[in-house]
Amino acid sequence: MVFHRKEMTTAEARRSDEHVPTLIIRPPRKWVPIDLQELWNYRELLASFTKRDIKIRYKQTALGFLWVIIQPLFMVFIFSVFFGGLAKIPSDDIPYPLFVLAALLPWTLFAEGLTRSTTSMVTNSQIMTKVYFPRLIMPISGVLSPLVDFVVSMSLLAVFMAYYGFVPTLNVVFLPLFILLALVTSLAVGLWLSALNVKYRDFQYTVPFIIQLWLFASPVVYPASLLPESVRFLYGLNPMAGVIEGFRWSLLGTGMPGAMMLVSVGVVVLLLITGIFYFRRMEQYYADVV
Repeated sequence: MVFHRKEMTTAEARRSDEHVPTLIIRPPRKWVPIDLQELWNYRELLASFTKRDIKIRYKQTALGFLWVIIQPLFMVFIFSVFFGGLAKIPSDDIPYPLFVLAALLPWTLFAEGLTRSTTSMVTNSQIMTKVYFPRLIMPISGVLSPLVDFVVSMSLLAVFMAYYGFVPTLNVVFLPLFILLALVTSLAVGLWLSALNVKYRDFQYTVPFIIQLWLFASPVVYPASLLPESVRFLYGLNPMAGVIEGFRWSLLGTGMPGAMMLVSVGVVVLLLITGIFYFRRMEQYYADVV
C-alpha cells in the first residue's frame, strides 16, 4: 500500500498555526502582586522541590532522622546546665528542660526555613536559567521542607511532657496557628534575604550570624515575663517572641501573649507584603545576575 503525502499550501499552514496556542513570557512589572493562580498551577513542582530538599538533607547520613532528636536534645542539655542551673533563669514554674524544648522546636523550624529559603535561589540557579516557573516556589519550598523535621521532633517534646507530667490544655487547638505563624515569619524574612542573596552573595554567610543573635533576642532560654508588663507588648516587634510564647501557651499553659502576639502578627504581615513586592520587583533580574 502506498501513501501519498499531501503538501500543505501556504494558506492552509497559516490557518493551522492559528490553532496552536502561543505562550508569551514577559518579565513582571516592578511592583506586581503575587499570582496565586499561577502558584497553584505549579503546585506539583513545589512538591517536587520540597521532596528533593528533604532527600538531599538525609542522603548518605548514618543516623538519618535521629539527628532531628539529637540536636535539640543536646541544646536542651547545654541551656539547662548554663542558663537554668548556673544562671538560675526562671521558667514560669515549668521544668527548665521542658521550658527550653518547647521554644527550641518552633525556633528550629523558623531558623531552618530561613536558612534554606535564603540560599534557594542560588542553589537552583541552573534550573532557573533554563526553565520558566514562578520563582516564589523556590523560597517557599525552602520553608516547607523543615516541616518533616519538626513533626519528628514533636515526638521528643511529647516524651518530655509525659516525663514531667504535663498534659496539653484545650489551648492546644491553637497550636497549628503558631506553627503557621513560624512558617510565614520564615518566608517573610527569607523573601528579602533570598532576593538580596542573588545580588550580594555574602548574605548567605551573614544568615547564621543573624540567626544566632536572633536566638538570644527571642524568649528561648528565658521567659518574656521578665520584661515589665507595661513594655512587654513592644517585645512583639520581634515576631518570633509571639510565636514562642504562643507555642508555650498552647502546650504548657503559660501566660497568654495577648498584645504581644497582635504586634508580632502585624510585623509578620508587614514583612510578608513588602517581601513579596521586593522579591517580585527583583525577579526580572534573577536569571541575568545569578
